[in-house]
Amino acid sequence: MPTKRVALVHYHEIGLKGKNRSTFENQLVANIRRTLEDMPVEHVGRISGHVLVTLRDDSALAECADILGKVPGVARVSRAFKCPRDEDEYCAAAVAALAEFGDFESFKVHAHRSNTDYELHTLDINRLVGEVLCEAYPDKKVEMHGPDAQVNVLVIQGDVYVYAASERGVGGLPVGTAGKVVPLLSSGFDSPVATWMVGRRGAVCVPVHFSGRPMTSDTSEYLCQDLIRQLAPSGCVGRLYVVPFGECQREISLAAPQSLRIIMYRRLMYAVAERIARLEGAKALVTGESLGQVASQTLDNIAATDEVVSMPVLRPLIGSDKQEIIARAKSLGTYEICCETAPDCCTLFMPRRPETHARPAEVAAAWDTFDHDAMVERLLASAEYVDFGNCPSYRPPRSTRPFHHELAPAFPER
Repeated sequence: MPTKRVALVHYHEIGLKGKNRSTFENQLVANIRRTLEDMPVEHVGRISGHVLVTLRDDSALAECADILGKVPGVARVSRAFKCPRDEDEYCAAAVAALAEFGDFESFKVHAHRSNTDYELHTLDINRLVGEVLCEAYPDKKVEMHGPDAQVNVLVIQGDVYVYAASERGVGGLPVGTAGKVVPLLSSGFDSPVATWMVGRRGAVCVPVHFSGRPMTSDTSEYLCQDLIRQLAPSGCVGRLYVVPFGECQREISLAAPQSLRIIMYRRLMYAVAERIARLEGAKALVTGESLGQVASQTLDNIAATDEVVSMPVLRPLIGSDKQEIIARAKSLGTYEICCETAPDCCTLFMPRRPETHARPAEVAAAWDTFDHDAMVERLLASAEYVDFGNCPSYRPPRSTRPFHHELAPAFPER
């Protein structure tokens, strides 16, 4: 069997699991297969604490490794050489692997056997490969502690895997291992990052976007779809719901006190999002709120908004500042999309002086100035959705089972 190139996927947190470890590993394999479905993949499978990805075309290895690094659950990706148990072949692979590493002044060899049916001990492999590397790189030093480069030689089952360079992945847990959540998604910087962060912890995300339609254009709706497509390698989003919210905002602005408008808008959004979450079987809502960032994100106003729902509201960005959030958005590739101007419900009927420390009694009185229960039903009836096919763990609810590539009514007439 000749030497060939493969991607060796390493995971960390999954390896700490107990009796259910195989569940996490199998989910990671399924997610990788879906993420790489457009690549020339020959096989994806588990091998002794790793996931092995073999390709039909070695030239696609670099692109494949880049995509794999964005899949939640992947700690590192190594572009490895797969060799038979032939000393000459895996020693030659070690020389090539070290050449791919880049600049280095010192190195070491680290061998590992997953079983003991190979006659050479790990110390013997270290010595054998090390001698060959010293001959190939006579001007480099062998350093056992803190070397610049480490050449790994893994004897797994009937093959030997050799690599030196590894690319860091996003880590976390495979999407589909932590249940389902409903993020409130806008075309701003914060909520896409918050969505990705809970997806990185294994949650399937079913975001809801509240559009300013019919009072604004539908541009923000398509920006949200672009954001989800940008996050596609993570495979964390199964479906996007779009709720035309502009008319209800107008009615609230005419009925409720000006200073409490934003809280009323958000309470209504939460009530609708919770109903969609119940339909989807989700266990929590997710927002991109950061403590004190704007008027609606003070502790008093957060408490006033949470009051209308009974399920948990997760806020993964609550302790982050704007610069940290923007830095994360740039790393995810969502920053440029979010920079595009798009009027949405966040720009409609805003008060000049919003309340920053809402009092419960005043919030309750304002909430009763309009028929919020009727609004929830009306908004649910007008909700639309679009499905995304890159989340293998997403299962649509029975009432909306048909698959739609374009926005379609979420709650069809029976």
